[in-house]
Amino acid sequence: MTKGPRPGAVALDIDGTLMDHDENLSPAVVDAVRRAAAQVPVILATGRSWQSTKPVADVLDLPDGFVVCSNGARTLRYPGGEVVDERTFDPRTVIASVREHAPNARMAVEEHDFGYRVTAHFPDGDLGDGSGIRVVTDEELAPEPVTRLIIRDPDQSEAEFVELAERLGLHGVSYFVGWTAWLDIAPEGVDKSTGLKVALAQYDLAPADLLAIGDGRNDIEMLVYAGHGVAMGAAPDEVKAAADEVTKSVQDDGVAAVLNRWF
Repeated sequence: MTKGPRPGAVALDIDGTLMDHDENLSPAVVDAVRRAAAQVPVILATGRSWQSTKPVADVLDLPDGFVVCSNGARTLRYPGGEVVDERTFDPRTVIASVREHAPNARMAVEEHDFGYRVTAHFPDGDLGDGSGIRVVTDEELAPEPVTRLIIRDPDQSEAEFVELAERLGLHGVSYFVGWTAWLDIAPEGVDKSTGLKVALAQYDLAPADLLAIGDGRNDIEMLVYAGHGVAMGAAPDEVKAAADEVTKSVQDDGVAAVLNRWF
C-alpha cells in the first residue's frame, strides 16, 4: 500500500476498531492515535452515547475537538459535551412493530442528557457501565422524539437479527445491524457521515481530506464518504467491499498499522 498524501483529519470507530469487544485498548493504538491527534483533528465516530464515548476520548487524551455519537445523530464538542447538531425521530411505530415481530426483544432509547430508558435490563456492559438506566413500559419508552432506538435480544443470532430488520419493514428510518443480536434504529438518512459532515465543516475540511477507519455495518457510509476508507480485518464482507483498504484486525493493532503510515 502506498503512503499517499497525509490526511487532513481522521475519523475512528471505537468498538471493534480502536478496542476489542472486551474493551481492551492496546498501548500501540493509543500511541498512534495520540501522535495523529497532535497533527490533525481526530474525530471519534461511534454508535455509542456521549456518556460512553467521552471516557475513551479521555484515555486517548484527545485535544479539544468534536465527537460523533449515536451513529451520527449527535455531534458534540469534546470535552465539554455541548451539542453542535442533533437529529431525532418518532420511534413509536417501530416500537409497535418490534413487539409484533420480536415480542421478547429488549428496547432502549438514550435519555437526552444522561443514561437510557429501557424496557428490560440489557446484558452487562451493553449500555456502558450501567449507570443512568431506567426501566419503563413500552408506552413510556419514547414520549418524545429520540436520537436512536436500540433493539436487543441476547437469545437471537446476528443472522436472525438481519432477518428481523427485513421483517420489520422499516420505513422512514435508517437502521444498522450490529455484531450480536443488536439493531440500531436512527432517523432517516442519518449515519456517521451525517455527523462527520458537521464536524469537518468546523475545520473547513472536505470529505476528500478524511481518513476513516471502522469495522461494522454502521461504518459503511462513513467509509464511502471519506477520501480514504479503511475496514478492519475482521469486518463483514460488505464492510470490506465498501472500503478502499483492509487493515489488520483490532487484535493485531490494525488502527496503528494505518496511522503509523502518515503520523
